[in-house]
Amino acid sequence: MSYCDWRNASEIDRHYHDTEWGVPVHDDLGQFEHLFLECMQCGLSWELMLKKREIFRACFDGFDFRKIAEYTQADVERIIGTENMIKAPRKVNAIINNAKRFLEIIDEFGSFDSYIWSFTDGKTVIYPSHANGRVPVSNGLSDKVSRDMKKRGFKYVGSINIYSHLQAAGIINDHSPDCPCYGRINASHPTVFKRADKEVF
Repeated sequence: MSYCDWRNASEIDRHYHDTEWGVPVHDDLGQFEHLFLECMQCGLSWELMLKKREIFRACFDGFDFRKIAEYTQADVERIIGTENMIKAPRKVNAIINNAKRFLEIIDEFGSFDSYIWSFTDGKTVIYPSHANGRVPVSNGLSDKVSRDMKKRGFKYVGSINIYSHLQAAGIINDHSPDCPCYGRINASHPTVFKRADKEVF
């Protein structure tokens, strides 16, 4: 049985794979948390993000984007000064900026969830060509979303980061077809099969 190349991963990574990765997210707090982790992950390992998740949660008011949007320089200094926190002022400031942009999306679309899922008409995308293990780091869909989010002023939303977000939030199901998660996710959410789309490996 395939395990999406996660079989040799650490326990924390396997738990994330089994319970969270690829499960469709339909609430704004969950969407922001995923975007937050993608932003913080740039240049670092995903396992480190999972290990520091509770530190992030404590530093950033439980990922409450409404509170984060009001953060000041004093909050940036508080966060950077927190023990075991990643010392990355640019990323912290980017997250504050993204919280503000997130609220603008909500004002326009009613929710960020409505906005992000509108790119796939509310359906989880499955690319059959990915079943052979050739999963890209970005593609045409992530390019499109990335361009739009950059235009709206988001930071750290390059196409690779956005592709990872689309996978994590269940907008793309990149579990292997013989992974137990694949069928479970498809059974719980509308799906659409699409051909490969300007993929970058």
